[in-house]
Amino acid sequence: MTVAPTGRQLQASRKPVPQAQGHDVLVRVLACGVCRTDLHIIDGELPAHREGVVPGHEVVGSVVARGPQAKHFAIGQRVGIPWLGRSCGHCGYCAMDRENLCDEPVFTGYDRDGGFAEYAVADERFCFALPSRYDDAHAAPLLCAGLIGFRAWRLAGAATQRRIGLYGFGAAAHIICQVAAARGQEVYAFTRSGDTAGQAFARRLGAVWAGSSGDAPPVALDAALIFAPVGALVPVALAATHKGGVVVCAGIHMSTIPAFDYDLLWGERVLKSVANLTRADGDAFFSLVAELALETHVQTFALQDANAAVQALRSGQVEGAAVLVP
Repeated sequence: MTVAPTGRQLQASRKPVPQAQGHDVLVRVLACGVCRTDLHIIDGELPAHREGVVPGHEVVGSVVARGPQAKHFAIGQRVGIPWLGRSCGHCGYCAMDRENLCDEPVFTGYDRDGGFAEYAVADERFCFALPSRYDDAHAAPLLCAGLIGFRAWRLAGAATQRRIGLYGFGAAAHIICQVAAARGQEVYAFTRSGDTAGQAFARRLGAVWAGSSGDAPPVALDAALIFAPVGALVPVALAATHKGGVVVCAGIHMSTIPAFDYDLLWGERVLKSVANLTRADGDAFFSLVAELALETHVQTFALQDANAAVQALRSGQVEGAAVLVP
């Protein structure tokens, strides 16, 4: 499935099976999560990098061929392909082990065709082995929702914070909520107004409180993670944190942040953004996944129903994560 020239939808397209070059592995796609970033690409909220790109960067696949320099994964092995498909390795950021900020990155499903397809190729150096306890569909959300949620949680101070707010209780929040609860944190979940089902879902996963995004939490927060792409939530989250609190914007795109009084930032509150991920993030996250009994909640769609999956995500009708299964 490729992004239609008119935008806001996908169209079926037949392409040759890609060839594995260099460090590439060719995988037969077993499942691919539908991420909010895919929606931003389809809806034109992110500038197009390629015409007719195949989205999808939460790819679970079985290796069917290897490039001449690919030695790490065996034929038949299951691997995960994430958003960061390659970094240059030589810019200043890569030299500082900050490859998530690379000046010449390649992103899966944005620069390079992704997993809304039957086959995909990826640089094996940026792929991950996946825990066997997850089937294909349930492993897929770990590759972006899990990884980006984990990076945002760490930027907020990880388990050092006692009370943490999650704004937008979708694929990422439903995973990191379990991580935070397992680490003894109090999780306060914020959903769309009137989303009582989403609030009940958050409480089932360990949140001690759940309400609408415009509600004030019953206590001041130590940190807040914003997963919803809504700029208006930035001052709301800052107002919900006490002095010294941290607010992390965890998406790649956000609507305009409104002006706010300096008083909201004063008191050494900190506002951060998350940009992409590093392979070190992946290693640390999958080590944590092996330790904790995290559950991923998914709604599966056939590949030919990708537009229905996209619309369900767009309208907030997915509990957990949407996953395409070829």
